[in-house]
Amino acid sequence: MTENTSSKKSRMVAWLKRLGFWGFVFFLVKGLIWLAIGYWVAKK
Repeated sequence: MTENTSSKKSRMVAWLKRLGFWGFVFFLVKGLIWLAIGYWVAKK
């Protein structure tokens, strides 16, 4: 089970390296925007 987790982690690291810094920033901001929308909808 540990091998499977480390395999997933190494795959994720490979994706982050491929995407680069701006890809990471894009998905971070996108996620934060969706969290803000969810918070705003729940608040109403």
